[in-house]
Amino acid sequence: MMLPVIGILLGDAAGIGPEIVSRLFETDELLRYCRPILIGDRRILEWGMKISGTTFPLQEIETPSQAQWPGAVPFIDRKNLDPSQITLGQISAISGRVTGEMLVYALQLCTKGQLAGFAFAPYNKAAMEYGGYPLLEKGKSIFARHLNWDKPFDELNVIGDLWTARVTSHIPLKQVSEHLSLKRIKRVIGLTFETLKRAGFENPRLAVAALNPHGGEDGLCGREEIEIIGPAVEAARAEGLPVSGPFPADTLFVMAMKGRFDGIITLYHDQGQIALKMMHFGKVVTVLGGLPYAITTPAHGTAFDIAGKGVADPEGMKQAVIIASRMARWRKDPGEGT
Repeated sequence: MMLPVIGILLGDAAGIGPEIVSRLFETDELLRYCRPILIGDRRILEWGMKISGTTFPLQEIETPSQAQWPGAVPFIDRKNLDPSQITLGQISAISGRVTGEMLVYALQLCTKGQLAGFAFAPYNKAAMEYGGYPLLEKGKSIFARHLNWDKPFDELNVIGDLWTARVTSHIPLKQVSEHLSLKRIKRVIGLTFETLKRAGFENPRLAVAALNPHGGEDGLCGREEIEIIGPAVEAARAEGLPVSGPFPADTLFVMAMKGRFDGIITLYHDQGQIALKMMHFGKVVTVLGGLPYAITTPAHGTAFDIAGKGVADPEGMKQAVIIASRMARWRKDPGEGT
């Protein structure tokens, strides 16, 4: 099978993106997984190379079809950001605008069949909002808007071979229970199953977390497990999905770390995030599951506090590229034959 063509974006230039991306090309290791194409402003990339102390030759191209591997790294220079316009470690509307432009450009390359997907260094939500590229607009994400995508998709987080999804995300904790429903939980179970299948799991083993302490103690400590979560799991099992639960969250991740499950569905944001980031903060990857292309990013954020210091760990970015490549290889995607 021909390796997929995967775009690699520099992310918000005021953060650690340019330096961690540049460190990916100290060796040819990525060529084991994909045919990578760097996308961004050459001045910003060279800025990142200087910070990280790396250097490598670039093969400037205008479209992915011109790229050649192995050799100098194929690079599409968008010529859209002068480093003098931003300050490292500070929110910048200019950098946010360019970050948004790069995401949209990469999405366009995917829809044209020139990329199988892409991994992007972290963005800053506020910077993108100030720059005119809000992540959410009228309830629709920037990815769905520019892909004209109306089917369900959501974020999953990955570390190693353990994948997690969540039923609710960026809402107050006191609102979690009212946002749980049989339909919503079933949808996330199905999305998680399909995403793991795409990532190469033949029959992924899934588990759903409980919401309440000790799984609700048979209703003594909450009834969501009895009235909503349990019935959703049973309904998914009746449709043939390999899922079990609900399990108390404090023991579920212990079982998962021992290899019992491949995917975990949590009920709220921090229920899974804390567990994964305690395992190895720098290696956690966010996957946009359900989209027609493989799109990933490190989960650690822009790290403004250490931007420009040359100490940022590129491992999360590397894993994001590897997972995007892995997902793109398991079915015939646009970009495979580019």
